[in-house]
Amino acid sequence: MSREQRRAIDEQLRRAPKGGGPVPVERMRAGFAALMSEFPVPAEPRQSGTTLAGRPAILVEPPADPRPGTILYFHGGSFSLGSPHTAMALTANLVLRTGIRALSLDYRLAPEHPFPAGIEDCLAAYRSLLEDNDPSSILFAGDSAGGGLAVTTTLAARDAGLPTPAGIVAFSPGLDHTRTGASMAAKEDADPFFTREGMARTGELYLAGADPAQPLLAPAVHADLTGFPPILLQVGTNEMLLDDSVRLAERARDADVDVILDITADVPHVFHTFTDTLDEAGQALDRAALFIKQRLA
Repeated sequence: MSREQRRAIDEQLRRAPKGGGPVPVERMRAGFAALMSEFPVPAEPRQSGTTLAGRPAILVEPPADPRPGTILYFHGGSFSLGSPHTAMALTANLVLRTGIRALSLDYRLAPEHPFPAGIEDCLAAYRSLLEDNDPSSILFAGDSAGGGLAVTTTLAARDAGLPTPAGIVAFSPGLDHTRTGASMAAKEDADPFFTREGMARTGELYLAGADPAQPLLAPAVHADLTGFPPILLQVGTNEMLLDDSVRLAERARDADVDVILDITADVPHVFHTFTDTLDEAGQALDRAALFIKQRLA
């Protein structure tokens, strides 16, 4: 990783809209979509629209005959922004690197549909897949808020008596709406993407008055991960959300769950999207692809 690569990415993200203050959510969504459209999407995987448990979704298939299994992908966007399209650079890269198909779910967003609507949609999608697929053939993956949903949907599935998926891959996940991680302050200046003001705004939209001190809103602090499948957490050191992953890994360890905490130095939130400009982005995706192929073998 060159110093020039890191500096250019930092400058690009610091220029992006931060979404704090009274900015309408529609403008926040448009700004986020514009930012994410800058990241290259591999052309080889095939995309087609579909539905999953009554919600729109995008099926992403490898160019050759697929390997067995399904990646159920949850996009990022602070639970109030984004869509399968904004996360397509990540989803398509995972499909290309694994040869395994992915279904990216368009779950409901806050503030129109606050907590727990997104989790309910993700759980319903998983239930739908279980009708025709063994749980050992399904893996959850997601970035940012979607990484958080990969964890909380597994919690919801386990607590509903459903079998858990084969594994979880979370890129820079949001796992603590209490915002009590030490990195919230320690990494505030280093993080070029998030601000306290912006996170407070989107947090309010999602919580809609709910107490954040509960497992489905702060699994890094309050969740019992007993019975969870293996977890891969990938995060950068220049993230206010760094300690979300660090503390979830500790809870996984305490619950005797296999967990890999994969920290890359001096990179920002969801650095995996910078495959065209950052060497470590492709390397991290390669490690994630290896984890997925091992879990869905």
